[in-house]
Amino acid sequence: MPQPDFIANVLALDFPFPADKVETSALQTAEGRAILFTIKDDLELPPHSHGAQWGTGLSRASELTIEGATQRFRPGESCAVPADTVHAVKVQAGMLILDVFEEKDRYALKA
Repeated sequence: MPQPDFIANVLALDFPFPADKVETSALQTAEGRAILFTIKDDLELPPHSHGAQWGTGLSRASELTIEGATQRFRPGESCAVPADTVHAVKVQAGMLILDVFEEKDRYALKA
């Protein structure tokens, strides 16, 4: 789903996947960063950890594994991942995700 220019033109991130797989738009505050992910190809993020994260899928289902327990989330359902908790995710092409990170510098800004 294409985003309006006022969303597409906000902060782009140096995300570790190519733009033909994932597009990013971010809003920054002093306390954290909100990121809109547009998933263009099926994607699997391996187990990792970072600061606390809250997220919701706006379209399509996702599969989130937190400390070895896997749960499927339908569109509109949300989840919270506590800081320093190992988690992994599988998402489908066409998914739109809104994630909010407590880390205001989660992923570098594109130059």
